[in-house]
Amino acid sequence: MQQLNSNLVETISPPVMEARQWLNEIHPQTNQSLLNVSQAAPIDLPHPLLREAIAHAVINNPSSSVYGPVLGNPELRSEIAEQWSELYEGLIYSNQVALTSGCNQAFTTVISTLAQSGDTIMLTAPWYFNHKMWLDMMGIQAKILDVDENLLPDPTKASKLLCDNVKAIVLISPNNPCGVEYSKSTIKEFFQLAKANNIYLILDETYRDFSAHDSKPHDLFCDPNWAETFIHLYSFSKAYRLTGYRLGCIITNEELLQQAEKILDTISICPNQLAQVGALHGLQNLRSWLLEERQVILNRGHAIETGLRKVEGWQLLGYGAYFAYVRHPFSFDSEHLVKLLLEEENILMLPDTMFENKLAEPQIRSCGQHVRVAFANINTDQIEDFFHRLKRFTINNNKFFR
Repeated sequence: MQQLNSNLVETISPPVMEARQWLNEIHPQTNQSLLNVSQAAPIDLPHPLLREAIAHAVINNPSSSVYGPVLGNPELRSEIAEQWSELYEGLIYSNQVALTSGCNQAFTTVISTLAQSGDTIMLTAPWYFNHKMWLDMMGIQAKILDVDENLLPDPTKASKLLCDNVKAIVLISPNNPCGVEYSKSTIKEFFQLAKANNIYLILDETYRDFSAHDSKPHDLFCDPNWAETFIHLYSFSKAYRLTGYRLGCIITNEELLQQAEKILDTISICPNQLAQVGALHGLQNLRSWLLEERQVILNRGHAIETGLRKVEGWQLLGYGAYFAYVRHPFSFDSEHLVKLLLEEENILMLPDTMFENKLAEPQIRSCGQHVRVAFANINTDQIEDFFHRLKRFTINNNKFFR
């Protein structure tokens, strides 16, 4: 048998798919329904009017069924440039905007434009697993910046880790998997660090619409030369429930997008036409609805924070947007814990070993002692049930406390 790409073979399997496989391998000892807090991609349908807009395009707009521009349709690119300029109080042009088939493709496209095998990209740990997976597949080294005890990255520490072949620093805010939001000052410091070292700052703002703050997330677009250093990533999947349609966004300088266009043309040719119809409708008509959805998510986050305080031994390290990062009290590691939770309480969640390196140097937060709780898809009653089960599990297994 022919040898396969060794970089690909050595990359971890998709974590969410691995967790779903546990459902076939582990048989819960309870008749309780599954509480799935392993993935936070919206499972509810898009807004009815958005679906109507898509249906209308299918029937009445022939262009929605054929190839479109590689970097996205002009009307949507212009709408994004206008609305983002208003939100961030900066100046963004439509030729600095590109649409992609999901934000994962936005990330992989940007990385492939900037770096090649042997180069280095700086990631924070815990990281978003698909980011790390792409670097591993491409033979690109990951320079790991461990976050502090508050799950925040330190620009000073990052500056000490920079080396000649680091091409970019990657941040996610609000963060996946930790949920925490980075302050404007922290983001600005990383921007200045990247600028001083002539590298890029890539900021993934997939969960921006579910921020706990009403003000703009950062001031980077206010810098007249922002495009020389800054790359913004965004996802329409979370804001408008377009997960199955796949639509993401890159905002950066036109020169970089001209090179990225080669990749996008080779892989997907153009972003999904119907997704673009949905995104444009959402941006133009569903602002109030999105604010209501934001409040729902914020309320669920507050319920998670309140509930965890009442479960002995469990410590909430950070939360926000769709996620909470939690320290568990048991002597066994998180991989064993999540399978035991599935078996005893029919709760499915992900261990920190999917977001951190088990072989890394000792850290403030030892790998194996944490789990990610993705709470965006469980309602108030389910959150109450979640903590009822978690308390019972903790009492039944307290002999294994550290």
